[in-house]
Amino acid sequence: MARKHIRVIGLTGGIASGKSSIARFFEERGVPVIDADQLARIAVMPGSPAVERIAAIFGNEVLAADGSLDRKQLGSMVFASAAKRHQLEEILHPEIRRLSEADIAAAAADGHRLIVYMAPILIEAGATDRVDEIWVVTVRPDIQLERLMRRDGISREEALKMIASQMPLAEKELYGKVVIDNSGTAEQTRRILEDIWERETGNGYE
Repeated sequence: MARKHIRVIGLTGGIASGKSSIARFFEERGVPVIDADQLARIAVMPGSPAVERIAAIFGNEVLAADGSLDRKQLGSMVFASAAKRHQLEEILHPEIRRLSEADIAAAAADGHRLIVYMAPILIEAGATDRVDEIWVVTVRPDIQLERLMRRDGISREEALKMIASQMPLAEKELYGKVVIDNSGTAEQTRRILEDIWERETGNGYE
């Protein structure tokens, strides 16, 4: 999406690829990071129209006692079914779009010329028109599997199922103006990011 005077980077990647740690690098440099996952949480606050629609479709068992969304319960449903995942996306994506566009406009109004929009399924959701370019965080498959199992405390089978539910990283990389390999140590990734930062922000956007 062409915008005058601002540049919006869409930061995406697979599950457990380390998008959040990459985003912190930008935040340290004063770049606002708009997190689509956080917007999704806002969209499903207790009593919101989105939560009511989700409960109507998936059943009240996806709600906690206080009326909030039981994300783990809902996640187990949608990761196991492409059809259910699509139903959920049809509810959430329009609301996330509205919230993200408002946040981008607010950041621009505050004088920011470089903005990062972090979205795990930016490409799959057809949301690439929200950004000016795509940066993909990638990781070797064996490391992705290991990190996901450790992070979520789940079995290899569960982790493989979650990874398989997403676009393969190798395919996602094809969309990237910039591809960030996060397979190494934190220090190795930081050096990669510093090189990318110097190369990509030498145009007056920093």
